[in-house]
Amino acid sequence: MAHVVIDGQMLTVKMSRWERLGAQHRDVTVPLAAVTAVSTTEDPWTIFDGIRAPGTGIPGVIMLGTLRSKGSKTFCAVYRHGPALVITTTDPAFARLIVSASDASEQAAALSAQLDVT
Repeated sequence: MAHVVIDGQMLTVKMSRWERLGAQHRDVTVPLAAVTAVSTTEDPWTIFDGIRAPGTGIPGVIMLGTLRSKGSKTFCAVYRHGPALVITTTDPAFARLIVSASDASEQAAALSAQLDVT
């Protein structure tokens, strides 16, 4: 399962080989300075907007890849209807990163503390 890591001054969504294939994208990296908020959602399917292109999606099961909506893009690595991290950025590549995580609340708190954002 994809996970979020901080390495130096960069935040990266690391994916397995199969996830990268499904997302049709390499690991996603944004500068820490571009992260403006870290939050969670109990069901990421309720906050999706836009059209998936490119990537893999089966409603309610898997969403890997880019969601494009007017003026912004969201990168998703989401499985089923479970908790997920929602990372908001000012990076031109992606406005949001949404990543499934069973311990999303703990990860959000840890990331927020490291980044000094809410």
